[in-house]
Amino acid sequence: MSNFPPLVFSGVQPTGNLHLGNYLGAIRKFVALQEKNDCIYCVVDLHSITAQLVHEDLPGQIRSIAAAFIASGIDPKAHIVFNQSAVPQHAELAWIFNCVARIGWMNRMTQFKDKAGKDRENASLGLLAYPSLMAADILVYRATHVPVGDDQKQHLELARDIAMKFNLDYQAHIRTGGKGIDITVGEEPVHAYFPMVEPMIDGPAPRVMSLRDGTKKMSKSDPSDLSRINLVDDAEMISKKIRKAKTDPDGLPSEVEGLAGRPEADNLVGIYAALADRTKAEILAEFGGQQFSVFKPALVDLAVNVLAPITGEMSRLMADTSHIDAILRDGGERARSRAETTMREVRDIIGFLQ
Repeated sequence: MSNFPPLVFSGVQPTGNLHLGNYLGAIRKFVALQEKNDCIYCVVDLHSITAQLVHEDLPGQIRSIAAAFIASGIDPKAHIVFNQSAVPQHAELAWIFNCVARIGWMNRMTQFKDKAGKDRENASLGLLAYPSLMAADILVYRATHVPVGDDQKQHLELARDIAMKFNLDYQAHIRTGGKGIDITVGEEPVHAYFPMVEPMIDGPAPRVMSLRDGTKKMSKSDPSDLSRINLVDDAEMISKKIRKAKTDPDGLPSEVEGLAGRPEADNLVGIYAALADRTKAEILAEFGGQQFSVFKPALVDLAVNVLAPITGEMSRLMADTSHIDAILRDGGERARSRAETTMREVRDIIGFLQ
């Protein structure tokens, strides 16, 4: 084997309803990637308990994410869709990576600082070690590419650091066992077992902001449901939320530069452009000079047209969850087979008896 076989991995946490930002920034990209790549898409339920230990309906949330994957167009037969906790090798490799990673690396993670806040001593160990599990999620399949947003790029860099340290620390064992590949990292030749995973940041990755505050990212955790369009919202609710979305008194500019300093206007134009697969400049060429009273109804029609089929299919799948459960079981079995192949070799590299 002269190189690592290309493989795409990504996951979504089952915490609250998926919203428009999740769809445009992640799931729609997942669907596009499956056309030319071998893909593994995961509902990362182990990660969900780092932020909130007890969930009222975790099984329902897991199924809802899987339903969104399928309803959006991901093919679970050609690729793999599963929930993380069904593959114990994720947690096994995460422990090994906990011993590879350094505490200083974890302490530098900005997401931990943000989520732990001032009361860091009371944060869970799982929240601190979250990036180590994320690295294991990717590398237990020796995935080569991960579609990421801005908030996860630091974690992906850490996954590369963990992979590199493992490769260097165990380089002799890897070579003796005949399990590695000669790669070059920067100027340094390395006989590597784990690939240096690459982020997939090509193409437009819209940053969808709150409908109530254009300076804040659209979020599941925002207390106002009017701040986001959920993938389970019906046409009436989508219309209500867009019509109530915060704007300013000026009309739409004719040039993109005119959106500067107008976060709510910029957000709505960006949403329209993303849903229509067009640029902001093209949207402003069509609507420049118009008031939001004209633009918002057009955005409603577009959003409903794009999202209604997904919402309808999600509702159908969630009405009888046996199909979703069968997809997750099948995906879990196939994922376990791949993950166990990696773990058998990792155990040998480390020196564990099996």
